[in-house]
Amino acid sequence: MQTLCHLSKLPYEQAKKYGDKTVFEYKDFGGTVWKKASWHDFAANARRVSLAMLRAGVKVQENIGVFSQNSLPYIYTDFGAFGVRAVTIPFYATSSEQQLQYVINDAQIRFFFVGEQEQYDKARRVQALCHTLERIIIYDPSVTLAEHDTTSVYFHDFLDKGRGKKDESLNGDEGRLLEERLASIQKDDIANILYTSGTTGDSKGVILTHGQYMAAFKANDKCVPVGEDDRVITFLPITHIFERGWDFLALTEGATIIINTDPHEIQKSMRETHPTCMSAVPRFWEKVYAGVQEKIDNASGLQKKVFLEALEISRRYNIDCKANGKKPGLALSLKYKVINKTVLSLVRKQFGLERPNIFPTAGAVVSKEVEEFVHILGLNMIVGYGLTESLATVSCDHRDEPFTIGSVGRPIEGIEIRIGENSEILLKGPTITRGYYNRDAINKESFTEDGFFRTGDAGYMKDGELYLTERIKDLYKTSNGKYVAPQAVESKLLVDKYIEQIAVIADERKFVSALIVPAYALLEEYAREQGIPFKGREDLCTNEKIIKMLTERINTLQQGLAGYEQVKRFTLLTEPFTMENGELTNTLKTRRPVIIKNYAEVIEKMYEE
Repeated sequence: MQTLCHLSKLPYEQAKKYGDKTVFEYKDFGGTVWKKASWHDFAANARRVSLAMLRAGVKVQENIGVFSQNSLPYIYTDFGAFGVRAVTIPFYATSSEQQLQYVINDAQIRFFFVGEQEQYDKARRVQALCHTLERIIIYDPSVTLAEHDTTSVYFHDFLDKGRGKKDESLNGDEGRLLEERLASIQKDDIANILYTSGTTGDSKGVILTHGQYMAAFKANDKCVPVGEDDRVITFLPITHIFERGWDFLALTEGATIIINTDPHEIQKSMRETHPTCMSAVPRFWEKVYAGVQEKIDNASGLQKKVFLEALEISRRYNIDCKANGKKPGLALSLKYKVINKTVLSLVRKQFGLERPNIFPTAGAVVSKEVEEFVHILGLNMIVGYGLTESLATVSCDHRDEPFTIGSVGRPIEGIEIRIGENSEILLKGPTITRGYYNRDAINKESFTEDGFFRTGDAGYMKDGELYLTERIKDLYKTSNGKYVAPQAVESKLLVDKYIEQIAVIADERKFVSALIVPAYALLEEYAREQGIPFKGREDLCTNEKIIKMLTERINTLQQGLAGYEQVKRFTLLTEPFTMENGELTNTLKTRRPVIIKNYAEVIEKMYEE
């Protein structure tokens, strides 16, 4: 049963309930062995962080920065800060020095917690440019301090300042002050300020209160089946509101959190730890889809026949019946039971998913092909929609209710959705932000006169489910007056195993074109199989046979699009879009204006007669 309380009290309330039960499985920085921490450990360390912050002089509602990859100290810092009514501002571990400087100065951060050497070095370089920054606290004890650095301290040393003597930490001045802070907490206290990565301009700090979190926990508990027996692995950065909200929800339910520090190691971590749940963006499942399809393509005749038959049985069971709220017949149920225990279980085992429960997915458009395929594999993908400003979930597929492939589910309790001009989705409810930090002018523009938040996303409601159509700000208008939603086109093509990244171009153009970054390992393998000679990526990108092969695959995938929406020309790029070049946000969304600027000459060539 869910423990619904203020986040500052959650570790302590759950420690009373679960005691020595494992709450975190993790690796030390640079470590290879999975370790465990109990609820008692969580409560004790959250308190140590709180006491250390008090001794350091952290004030009520002061902004604290956290610049790290997912780690146990990161979570301890969050909850320790909540315990003294401080505000944590998470940074992506890949943030640039320019981003650090901007946010630290905007939020006037004094105490800055960092993960490994890379984060420390960046923080140290901007420290002189940030007049409020007093101290850097370092999680990884192997970090080498810069020469003459007298202001930084390692996390374990910082914690020692919160350990104290037993009687002092419990009954001394610091202990009494901590109890006073805890006793004075308010629902309207700010818990986090999350700076959005911004695809078009400067990032804005979204204010998230403890009351918003509590409302979100209560609403999600009613429709998302996660419990104390679940093992939830982190895939996205905890900085991301989707992962943050999901992990905190799981903690209220008593679940175990498996902290995956390196996102590139996620599949290895899954096989080692056997999670039951994981939140992810569609790109993860697109790669799963492409990988399984490739194995099907390369299977022998008999193996391929068996697998395709199994997928068809599962489709009838999970899509035709379960998704539509229908009870499968006895014959179909028996067939599914057999193939689920044999064929499908073997596929899931390759990902460490022997006991799968639910897999929330959001953050971008989920193609119908991928969503259906994941369900066919016997994995309960819960498609949803949300924003940082809504504290993640606005809508999602609900437990024990029918769902439609292609929708983003049903609204959670307390959310009021209104469809405004240009089909814009407008929101009101207890989980919606009260505004952006230090942005009065933008706040006025972001809400309607009667208090609805403007999402910038277009969509519609049908039979109680929400459907997205396009991102209004991203909507392209061709020179022929036709509107094209680039994300929708991209999601169609990204399911192809040979396409790693894509940026659709159409604004004020005669037709739709695309910049494509191929999956080079697979493309090289194809070239060798076809006897296509190449010395490097440039040869692959310009080879007529490869261009023809990809053209045929793209045309097949976009058959369901209107003629004016279809990609007519494309260019293969030798290098990927990167954050370093400003082409991707920290959440790996494409910054279209930057890409268009960086590849202006390439784009113009596609439109030459």
